[in-house]
Amino acid sequence: MRKTTVVAQPLPQLPWQDRPAGCSEVVWRYTANPIIPRNALPTSNSIFNSAVVPFQDGFAGVFRCDDRTRTMNIHRGFSRDGIHWELDPNPIVFSGDPDVIQFEYRYDPRVIWIEDRYYVSWCNGHHGPTIGLAYTHDFETFHQLENAFLPYNRNGVLFPRKIKGNFAMLSRPSDRGHTPFGDIFYSESPDLTYWGKHRFVMEPKGGWQSTKVGPGPNPIETNEGWLLFYHGVLTSCNGFVYSFGAALLDLDQPWKVLHRTAPYLMSPQTLYECVGDVPNVVFPCATLIDAPTGRIAIYYGGADTVTGLAFAYVDEVVEFVKHNRLE
Repeated sequence: MRKTTVVAQPLPQLPWQDRPAGCSEVVWRYTANPIIPRNALPTSNSIFNSAVVPFQDGFAGVFRCDDRTRTMNIHRGFSRDGIHWELDPNPIVFSGDPDVIQFEYRYDPRVIWIEDRYYVSWCNGHHGPTIGLAYTHDFETFHQLENAFLPYNRNGVLFPRKIKGNFAMLSRPSDRGHTPFGDIFYSESPDLTYWGKHRFVMEPKGGWQSTKVGPGPNPIETNEGWLLFYHGVLTSCNGFVYSFGAALLDLDQPWKVLHRTAPYLMSPQTLYECVGDVPNVVFPCATLIDAPTGRIAIYYGGADTVTGLAFAYVDEVVEFVKHNRLE
């Protein structure tokens, strides 16, 4: 198997569990899932679709926590091992322009380190869903920036470095409701305020990804291209089913898809993925990667209720994408 080179720092403390004996899956689940139950906070109804990054000698994260009024908001959390988490019971408080930081709802965050700070993106309520952006240096203070796009948009996912001098983002234009469609688009910005150079990336393509697709965790840079885990949705006779696969995007022109999986990498199959507030959902929002070993830890939401953890090797994922490509 060809060795895939990953542009990332060593992360020897990455949470990890070896593939179980007899398992042949490219992505396998942590046997103690879910790592965060729905009631980890006194006021939480559910905790899912959340983002994690290395921080100091452990990990920090931004977590979607729907409370018992069913208000959707995001909270910070910290962990020494990436598995056992202490979550702040209070939502994140943002500073910034009062016209921008007005709260309607916040959900499905991503977090990424770019140059000198951590950037947070999320689905932000601003007369409909759009992409909220903020930055933090310490996960203590958070400064909110301008919304990236007009409503309606979801799944704003930043690249971990600039592309030809510009910040770059993937997103999924949508509508006010529980979108019955969805394509992935690419956009660039010189300053995280003004966005343009919008390019089409991919659309639904049958089977598990026939209704809509959307970017998952922030892309991983490899010598084979940008490795993007993305979710796909099938409309069954009993509603939506969320699974996830992966694609390789061109390094210099990330709107060009080099390879894309025909079969999914992971679908809802366990009780905590099939039963919950929204049944039949696996929804990845974050990855951790240890470059020397190629180990990947994938954080995902289960049934819009709990947070799970899965594992993979970058070499195996890249080979799977290339050898099981969607034609």
